[in-house]
Formats: sequence, structure tokens, C-alpha cells
Amino acid sequence: MKVRPATRRLFMGLLFTSPFTVGFVLLTVYPLLSSLYYSFTRYAILTKPVWIGLGNYNVMFFHDDLFWVSLGNTLFFSGLSVPVSLFSSFVLALALNVKVKGMSIYRAIFFLPTLVPTVALSILWLWMFNPQYGILNQILNTFGLPSLGWIADYNMAKPALVFMSIWSVGQVVIIFLAGLQDVPQQLYEAAEIDGANALQRVIFVTIPIMTPVILFDLITGIIGGFQYFTQTLIMTNGGPANATLFFPLYLYRSGFQYLKMGYASALAWILFLIILFCTVLVFRTSRGWVYYGGVR
Repeated sequence: MKVRPATRRLFMGLLFTSPFTVGFVLLTVYPLLSSLYYSFTRYAILTKPVWIGLGNYNVMFFHDDLFWVSLGNTLFFSGLSVPVSLFSSFVLALALNVKVKGMSIYRAIFFLPTLVPTVALSILWLWMFNPQYGILNQILNTFGLPSLGWIADYNMAKPALVFMSIWSVGQVVIIFLAGLQDVPQQLYEAAEIDGANALQRVIFVTIPIMTPVILFDLITGIIGGFQYFTQTLIMTNGGPANATLFFPLYLYRSGFQYLKMGYASALAWILFLIILFCTVLVFRTSRGWVYYGGVR
């Protein structure tokens, strides 16, 4: 039986894409659908899952205080860290975009912290945040200022982690730098001829042209903020008094410490829906402030 060329090409295409297809189905689609099923069950890993319908969600919303605590902590952290990181990254990118001698060295210096493994970075900041021997309090004391509790203080713990997040903005700075390279120089020249100073050129020329890049970094920042996990696990483990009990950490505890995998799956889907809602909301509102080549 003669095989038609179109069928042969289709078969060869499926054959060459089969490694990705099989891996995607087994490692992404199947775990995703399984977690959705487990979210409606009581599943303790060592026993068979028992269907309980919306029981996990009922407990989550109406009987679990730690759910609301972890969600509030995560919203606070994301709501503060994302704009702070975006602003600091943009300012650094503007400073590193100036044409001076040795600028490539300065750019490498600001990017180097992002290469430090997260575990090593967390241990380093544990020492820096130490209320008695930390370098940050030593700097404050040098200027006659009182020491701070940092992550050991209930009120300071989350702001301290936000402050630490600025350390790893190197990747966002690189993305902003790439966007700044594409800003047409003739726009700056026209604005300068019209009498615009440096700040006005940034506000009325640079920022509008950079809005697509800002949108990208905003969305990735929101996703990363809601998934903030490793640093809190190593540095605070949710303390003090659940001040840094973020949603991913609570999800991890529910699934791998308390062995409530069904409840953890329900938490994971709620986290997914929250991130999806925030992403869609940003995309919808971006129509009013993002410009693509003069098209609003």
C-alpha cells in the first residue's frame, strides 16, 4: 500500500515531536489534571484518595485561619516588592545606559548577585539581618541610629524581605537595558529641541516607549511574587508568629509536612486562579497605558 506524501510528512512530524509531546503529557498535563482531581479528595499520599467534593475548599475559606494569614502576607509582599523592584530596576537601567568608560564592568557588577544560588543568598542575608551581629545594624549604629530587628521582628519581617528582593533585580535591569537600546534617539533630540530637560525626556519619551517592557516585567514580577518560597523556608520558616507565612510555604507544609495532599492541591489551584486573575487584570488595564510603536 502506497503512503501519500502528506501522510508521510505528518507521520514524520509527529515522530520528531514525540519526545516533547510525550514529556509534555506525562510531566505537565497529567500532573495538572491529577492535582485538579486530588483537590476534591481527602488524600494523604499513603492511602487512596477519597472523594469529598468541595470539602477542601469549604475548609479553606470558612475554617482555616492560616489560609487567610498566608494569603494576606503574600498579597502584602507582592504588592510592595513588585513596584519597588520595578522602580529600582528601571532607575538602575537608566544609570547603566549612560555611555561612560567602563560601563560594561558596572553592568556586570549589578548582574552578578543574580548568579548567587538562592540557598547561599538566603544564608548570606541571614547573617546581614542578624539583630546583634548583622552588618546592616552595624551600619545603622555607625550613623547613630538604633538597631532593627529585621526578620526577627513581626512588623519588620516582610519589609525586610522586600528590601532583600532588591538585591536580585539584575535580570530585570538587563531586560530594561535591552529595551532602552531600542528607544529612537531622534525622539530625544526632538524633545531636547523643544526644551525638555532630562527628567521630562524620561517621563514623556522613555517611559511611554518602554511600557511594553514594563508590562512584561510587571507580569513576571507578579507571578514571581506569588511564588516566593525558598527564602522564607530557609530564613524564617514562616516566623515570627506567621509574619512571613507566605502562600507557597503554607502549601508546602500542607502537602509535605502534614501529608494533606488533597488540601495542598486545592491550595495550588487557588494560587493558580489568583495569579491568573491578576495577570488578566493587568492585561486588560494595559490597553490604556501600553504603547506599541505609536499604537495605544
